[in-house]
Amino acid sequence: MQPIVMAVLLLAGWGIFAYSAYRRWQLLKIGTPEDRSGRGGERLRAVWVYAIRQLRMRRYPLAGFAHLVIFFGFLVLLLRSLVLWGRGFDPSFDFWVFGTDQPLGKLYSLLKDVFIVLVFVGAVIFIYYRVVARLPRMTLSGEGLLIILIIAVMMVADVLYDGATLVREARAATAASAAPSGEPAAVALHFSGWEPVGSVVQYAVAGASQGGLVYLQHLGFWGHSVLVLLFLNLLPYSKHFHVITAIPNVYLQNLRPPGRLPPIADIEGRLEREETLGIRRIDQFSWKSLLDFYTCTECGRCTDHCPAHHTGKKLSPKHFTIDLRDFLYRHERALVGAHAQGNGQAPADGEPPEHRQDLVDGVIEPEVLWACTTCRACEQECPVFISYVDKIVDLRRYLVQERGEFPNELQMAFRGLESTMNPWSFPAEDRDKWAEGLDVKRIAEHPDVPYLLWVGCMPAFDERAKKVTRAVVHLLQTGGVDFAILGQEEQCTGDPARRAGNEYLFQMFAKANIEILNNYGVDKKTIITICPHCYNTLAHEYGDFGGHYRVLHYTTVLADLVRSGKLRPQNRCDRKVVYHDSCYLGRYNDVYDPPRDALRGIPGLQLVEPAETRDRGMCCGAGGAQMFKEEEHGQARVNVTRTQQLLASGAGTIATACPFCMRMITDGLGDLQQETLPQLDVAEVLWEAVKPAATAPATP
Repeated sequence: MQPIVMAVLLLAGWGIFAYSAYRRWQLLKIGTPEDRSGRGGERLRAVWVYAIRQLRMRRYPLAGFAHLVIFFGFLVLLLRSLVLWGRGFDPSFDFWVFGTDQPLGKLYSLLKDVFIVLVFVGAVIFIYYRVVARLPRMTLSGEGLLIILIIAVMMVADVLYDGATLVREARAATAASAAPSGEPAAVALHFSGWEPVGSVVQYAVAGASQGGLVYLQHLGFWGHSVLVLLFLNLLPYSKHFHVITAIPNVYLQNLRPPGRLPPIADIEGRLEREETLGIRRIDQFSWKSLLDFYTCTECGRCTDHCPAHHTGKKLSPKHFTIDLRDFLYRHERALVGAHAQGNGQAPADGEPPEHRQDLVDGVIEPEVLWACTTCRACEQECPVFISYVDKIVDLRRYLVQERGEFPNELQMAFRGLESTMNPWSFPAEDRDKWAEGLDVKRIAEHPDVPYLLWVGCMPAFDERAKKVTRAVVHLLQTGGVDFAILGQEEQCTGDPARRAGNEYLFQMFAKANIEILNNYGVDKKTIITICPHCYNTLAHEYGDFGGHYRVLHYTTVLADLVRSGKLRPQNRCDRKVVYHDSCYLGRYNDVYDPPRDALRGIPGLQLVEPAETRDRGMCCGAGGAQMFKEEEHGQARVNVTRTQQLLASGAGTIATACPFCMRMITDGLGDLQQETLPQLDVAEVLWEAVKPAATAPATP
């Protein structure tokens, strides 16, 4: 009967799984088309680094270890499962090269036993996290615990099978070599270094009767064989579906710069055709976004580092993804059916069926969307490369452009952008007043300069930020950089509008700016920016509209000037300085060292790091258009929380390299009654060390 039972088990197990996988495939196909082909070598390298070596998993060391050993344990024990299934038809089945009497077979037996122990230890760690520690970041569901228990029991079943098998083989060998007198000989058990765990277990079960050994052997054999198939069939209906989808999701990740939001193509044509701007329904997400939903492990690493969630806002990146995934699964049949019929639109009259209603309000609260600072801390932590910012902005695009719903404060920013080309409504003719007395060239009069200094709105209009702009100019001039500015021809890059969901307004600015820049041949020059948001937009987002530029943040230029000796910090600066990483400079563009290098070159300056630093540095709270609106209700303000983290470093000065960060940290110091603590830009600190002694000192 054993071959029949095994055949039925395998046919049923794999058949049900094939049906479930087919359902998930059909549901994935409702997503809109998206090309994720090309750059195969780069994608394979990403799979090796992040899916096989699991580099991001190690950011949580103990959990990373547990996941790593379980992952590799399953790869090693896959061969074991195949062997056991084969033995259901032939008890002596083995893959020849891995047979127990073959060198590779012995090596595999040792590797198998090592990973049985490691996988069991990993499972115990995860059980501890769920049952004892009950980590807040994790989804503590019964399903998750069941999967871990299945893994642990599989390991126990495996060693029970090995131990009982070794004892039965020893008894059979003893019986075959028994003396002619027929007297029973003592059973000789042997410890094998090639099968250490099984050898230990054999001593534990050696006293069992023959029937008991057969029972233990069958319990282990069928326990492993059945649990593997049970585990397989739970995957498509649980968060552990990532076991199957994680490697494809890493391979198919977005290889574009992380600072580039996908544009709404042919936005004018969409308006004429009355097509949705942004995302309204679940089937308007791309198939890759749906694969993201499938792949969420519910580990909560994203939420653990979300500044909005950290300060008590409603936004949780993990639950944002889970809520969309659950809605997708809940309406699977209706969505697949509508896709098969080619009926992508809601009925013209009456309420649309639930699966076609708006996601905003119906699934995701607007407050969740508007709490996002677009800092990318969630994406930086995700071990399977799920994206969040693009999805949140796409839902904002629908709210802003289709429903006209957004925080009231953003109305002022939008009006300012439309009327004065800056979100604060400062007169456009005042844009270059900051440069009075500095002998700064205008590109219209000096079109051959190799560098264009893109000032940005806040550095041009805000009184505090103007001091930073002037310090940057002093340093560039002292370092011999030949540059010019656009002057009154410069206007906002459109970044606040785009992050707020007003894609139409952003594209107007992008096209107008590109025309001006290309008219001056800036595509053959280098742009230096003061604001990281301008840097990101010019470097990564204008390319979609024909604007391809080489862009540097001013800290990179200054660090190079110090390194080359063109800027010589000679004035001693006895400050203990902590540097705050701008999200759009750091996580978006991997610019971490230049600001620090510029500061380290200053004599007497002691640079310290906060506990939350570099790619784990907390957002100041200004990104994602938060600078222009009131923060959502929570337990604390993001900027105040970040300021507290910086103060905890014990530094006497806080340095920034972004005008938005400077404003937020300054306000945070005010809220904490620390107004007297200096908050300077990197350029101001460096100019203090470089300037001639007769020059007046920089003041915050």
